[in-house]
Amino acid sequence: MSGGVDSSVAAALLVRQGYDVRGVTLQVWEHEDETVAASKKWEERGCCKVGIARYVAQTLKIPHEVVDTRETFRVGVIDDFVAGYLDGTTPNPCVRCNERVKLRGLIELADARGIDYVATGHYARIGEFEGLPTLHRATDPKKDQSYFLYRLRQPWLARLLFPVGALQKADVWREAEALGLPVDELKESQEICFVSHGDYRTFIEKEAPEAKKSGAFVDVEGRYLGEHEGIAFYTPGQRRGLGIATGRRLYVQQVQPATNTVVLGTEESLRRDHCDIADLNLFDPTLLTDSTDVTVKVRYATPSAPATLQPLTDGALRIRFHEPQRALSPGQSAVVYRNDRVLGGGIIQSL
Repeated sequence: MSGGVDSSVAAALLVRQGYDVRGVTLQVWEHEDETVAASKKWEERGCCKVGIARYVAQTLKIPHEVVDTRETFRVGVIDDFVAGYLDGTTPNPCVRCNERVKLRGLIELADARGIDYVATGHYARIGEFEGLPTLHRATDPKKDQSYFLYRLRQPWLARLLFPVGALQKADVWREAEALGLPVDELKESQEICFVSHGDYRTFIEKEAPEAKKSGAFVDVEGRYLGEHEGIAFYTPGQRRGLGIATGRRLYVQQVQPATNTVVLGTEESLRRDHCDIADLNLFDPTLLTDSTDVTVKVRYATPSAPATLQPLTDGALRIRFHEPQRALSPGQSAVVYRNDRVLGGGIIQSL
């Protein structure tokens, strides 16, 4: 229970369905400041909204506890996030959090307590294919979060419940209002909770001052265009904040950590028709044996695109998009689908 509308309604639906529900809030980052309870709304007190999660649990008459996972989050998500940007890649912390902290931590807690199921407010669904539980897109395509969940372990799927995954977002808000929950406070979750009070560049500079290491902006032919502030502050597709004037619109095309350079190019130069992915998590192991046509999503906010998946000899996969894709970036997750079913995915390694 994060204190947001989705996990609050998920808990309420399970109570209505007759489950013995226990609320858990994972404290992953800062502590809420309990001393400002009278002067600030809950969403202003910290990223995890412990106070409002506790209030919702009391409203539903279910037990609630806070589990401190800050050290696990620091190592598995924060350090990974900072190291990725320092290395010139574009990591997705929400993917790593679900894999290493949130779902893993809840499954381990359920094991320790003898609890059968783990439920969250994610917009995704659990289905079945050839006798095995499978991960599927949510019913509401605009809210679907299966992209963030592709690294879950296959044995976890049989124990996961996603109560809002079959609902439209409007239905979730109506459920919250009908329950008398404080809908003006149940805000949408931040995509990157630990940088919700500033942009990621400020966060990286604070966590790793060595990130501020100037180098050269160059064009695709290698010609010098100006100085950048450090490769950690740039990601493919970026146009704003470059701080140079060339008389034409330029975008970050590539970050090259070996030479501490950032390659700039035109909008057209951002499009690539293939990439290789490794560090795989596959629900369908046949992807490693035969070429197959699928759809692939390379960002949460963009639609999945038709592609052909080809196994490589080193256990990686090559994705050949049927139409070139904009601003593919090493470090991003590429998630593979067949219709609504998640087949797995991996981390983009090279273009």
